[in-house]
Amino acid sequence: MMLGSGLSNQVGAAVGALAFPVIGPVGVVAVRQWVAAVVLLAVGRPRLRSFSRAQWWPVLLLALVFATMNLSLYSAVDRLGLGLAVTLEFLGPLAVALASSRRRSDLACAATAAAGVLVLTRPQPTTDYPGIALGLLAAACWASYILLNRLIGRRLPGAEGPAAAAGLSGLLFVPVGVVVLLQHPPTVSALARAAAAGVLCSAVPFLADLFALRRVPARFFGIFMSVNPVLAAVVGLVVLGQALGWSSWCAIAAIAAANTASALTPARRAGS
Repeated sequence: MMLGSGLSNQVGAAVGALAFPVIGPVGVVAVRQWVAAVVLLAVGRPRLRSFSRAQWWPVLLLALVFATMNLSLYSAVDRLGLGLAVTLEFLGPLAVALASSRRRSDLACAATAAAGVLVLTRPQPTTDYPGIALGLLAAACWASYILLNRLIGRRLPGAEGPAAAAGLSGLLFVPVGVVVLLQHPPTVSALARAAAAGVLCSAVPFLADLFALRRVPARFFGIFMSVNPVLAAVVGLVVLGQALGWSSWCAIAAIAAANTASALTPARRAGS
């Protein structure tokens, strides 16, 4: 579920980026939020009137985090490219892993992945610092997303929590999205790509992450998600033609190795 979530997310982000020249990052995010809201509300069918205060507050926070995370990430993708933007966003799950881990093996895996991230984001004369700031904001949101989604999974049954959060997030983008689409009239192709991003980047990962976080600790989820920069680099190359240098690929290999080691460690212990 975690691997499928990551692949769906990166393919959807690349497809959505193809619509940037027509409706821009904000337009793409607005459309994908609306599509995600419709899909998740249909699947989750949240009983909003029965929500208690203890259930409502994490849902409201998740809606705000979800909207901010997507807007900051897509803006970073527009400035930095898919691979670098997603790598910066990964600092969020990495922070969750480091903060909650108590095993040396997990800390070693997280440190290895962090080294790879540092190589990918090393300062250069052409460094886009606003883009990096947007990527870091997306990272903070992703860390919050992991913890809130896990909390919601404990307090609400099925997909009711994510569905309610997606619906509220979609409402937040109604006024902004309408203004952007009026200023930049969309084409059918651009709308289709943004809608595909809504399904692949929002609906599929939202549900997959919810059910995955009910089965694995937030620490393990955070480390395993280091596969996302690898997927983003490959998808960015294949779909968007965004090539990376050899040092970047070495850093990605280190991140993949850390991810593999963290995934295999529980299996080895279980069999011992």
